Amino acid sequence: MISEIDVRRALALKQYQGSLSFECEADGTLLDIPLVSFSSPVRVELGYEILNEDGKTEVCGSVTFSLKGQCSRCLEEAERTYVGELYAVFEEGVGDGETYGYRNVIKLDEAVRDAVVFALPSTFLCSDACQIPDYD
Repeated sequence: MISEIDVRRALALKQYQGSLSFECEADGTLLDIPLVSFSSPVRVELGYEILNEDGKTEVCGSVTFSLKGQCSRCLEEAERTYVGELYAVFEEGVGDGETYGYRNVIKLDEAVRDAVVFALPSTFLCSDACQIPDYD
């Protein structure tokens, strides 16, 4: 289950900063690499800060997850862990494309999903030995 931040309550209690840690199921439809699947829940570690009385809130942290399947290069079975950054700004009301919107409670679903998408590799490689050489 993805946690939420109750901004209205935090403002009433004058708690302008906090942290959250939780796990949620990975959305398998995000993967477009053949023969690869999520092998662990997504682990989310984040901190937040309410920036003003209007409830503008900055959230930053990380998402960690594992993938397993066949290497896209050598076809060997493998499992690898990936870490991605989560950074989002939430504003009361509708988001403007650069920020996420919310009403009283920040639902982190979309921000976590976006962070996982940005952390996904374009190909699944079993080890450094299968990494494609970097030609400068």
